[in-house]
Amino acid sequence: MTICVGSDHAGFTYKEAIKSFLVHQGYVVVDVGTDNESSVDYPDFGVAAARLVSTGEAEYGVIVCGSGIGISIAANKVNGIRAANVTSTEMAQLAREHNNANMIAIGSRINLLEDALEMVKVFLETPFQGGRHENRVKKIHSLGDIH
Repeated sequence: MTICVGSDHAGFTYKEAIKSFLVHQGYVVVDVGTDNESSVDYPDFGVAAARLVSTGEAEYGVIVCGSGIGISIAANKVNGIRAANVTSTEMAQLAREHNNANMIAIGSRINLLEDALEMVKVFLETPFQGGRHENRVKKIHSLGDIH
């Protein structure tokens, strides 16, 4: 399975640790950057990762910024993306079970690294429940642009 990772400068250290964790777990990892802690704009990396998930080049994405908020908002602008900003393993599990999230966003200033790694693990190991949740996810995608 291929997982893409991306971060801004605030999430760089966590992204590198997550990347190593994923490789150790046997995943193929595509890193869209950033490649250091110099200041960059999180939308660039959230969208780059989201495009890989949207096109099917990666099954899932893991994105990191200081809070997880900005990078998830940017990623969710890409068609077909359901990026969930999570702060606990319970949220990571529910994002997959109920929302069929295909990306997880983590805040490096909000979560301890060990917790972030566990959230990624839970996210990737949790299947979508379908059932009553299927229609809700379809409804989200049928909305298109709302003005």
